[in-house]
Order: sequence, then C-alpha cells, then structure tokens
Amino acid sequence: MDLQFFGANCVKITGKKAVITIDDNLVDLGLKSVTKADDIAIFSTEHPLPTQDVKVAIDQPGEYEVSDVSIQGVVARSHMDEPGKTSATIFKIILDDISLVSLGHIYPELTDEQLEAIGMVDVLLIPVGGNGYTLDPIGALKLIKKIEPKLVIPTHYADADINFPVPQQELEVAIKELAMEPRETVEKLKLKSSDFISDTTQLVVLSRQ
Repeated sequence: MDLQFFGANCVKITGKKAVITIDDNLVDLGLKSVTKADDIAIFSTEHPLPTQDVKVAIDQPGEYEVSDVSIQGVVARSHMDEPGKTSATIFKIILDDISLVSLGHIYPELTDEQLEAIGMVDVLLIPVGGNGYTLDPIGALKLIKKIEPKLVIPTHYADADINFPVPQQELEVAIKELAMEPRETVEKLKLKSSDFISDTTQLVVLSRQ
C-alpha cells in the first residue's frame, strides 16, 4: 500500500487491486482534483458525485465491498454540527491486510459503539488545523489515545496554496502540541502489513504532492 497526501484531508491510497481517493474537494480549495478514472472516491461528508468516471463514490455510512476492499462508514457528529446532529462519516478501510481510518472533520467525542465499530487501526488520518473548523491538536490527541492506532498521519493544516474557509494552524505548531516526534517526513509512504508489529503509536508526516 502506498499513501500520498494532496492537501486538506485528501489522501490517495494505492493498493494491489484498487486505488482509493479520500476527500478530494481540492477544486473547492483552489487546487486541482486528483481523482482519476476507476478510483474509489470516498467523502467524509455528503458531496456531489465526481464529474469523471470512478469505480464508485461513497459519502454515506454503511458497509461496502469494492475490488477486494472492505469499507465501513460510521456515522459521526461533525465538528461544526449542533449537538444531536450527525452529518459526518468516519471511514475504515481494509486494503492489503492494513486497516486505515479517515476521521475527517468530526467532533472530538466518540461513543463506545463508534470506537467498537472502528476497532483495531493500523493507520489513522487525523486533521489537526483547529480554529473551530476541525480537530485541533488537543482534540486530535484525545482521539489518538482512545483509538490507539499504530501510525498517525496529520492532515488539514495551514498551507499557503490552499484557500481554507477558516485559517488553519501550522503543522509545526500542531506537532509540538501533540507532543509526538515525527518518525519521518516522506512524499510517498509505502506500507505492508508486517510493518505494524510495534504497539507504540508513531507519527509520520506526508509532504503535500
């Protein structure tokens, strides 16, 4: 499995039998879409269908099986939702024997039922930009401790090329507040299931493509 980061919450996952693009709303933020034909396109909130042909577009909770990829969408409260409202979806993806969870812009409180649905996590994609729009490092760390992933990849932080609707915190500041020293900074992260033998949570920074 290869992971690449394209800014905001957009991550592309390339596996042996499928390519998944998560939260490609880059056009709305002043960048170009990276979703290609035959990708599995996943959105953590309701989203217009991609204009290009894709294998499938998913923006709702539920259980899906596509090209040997298991995808589970868990309903959640968005960071900006009123209490009792649930307009976000947490996605758990199992591909090449690796479990990856994309949290998206969720409120930093998860129920026991949500945590049970998420289960064991190898890789956690978690926004850290804060400022009332998405998780800040305090909320992110709270969820990291509850979910206990093997690997954390921060997303949705300040970027001069991205027109965020709310200014986002710098990654360096967020990492300092997370109190997690990055294991490495890479442009493309190559993973295999045998990489996840340690119980220690590590943080890797993916440079934006």
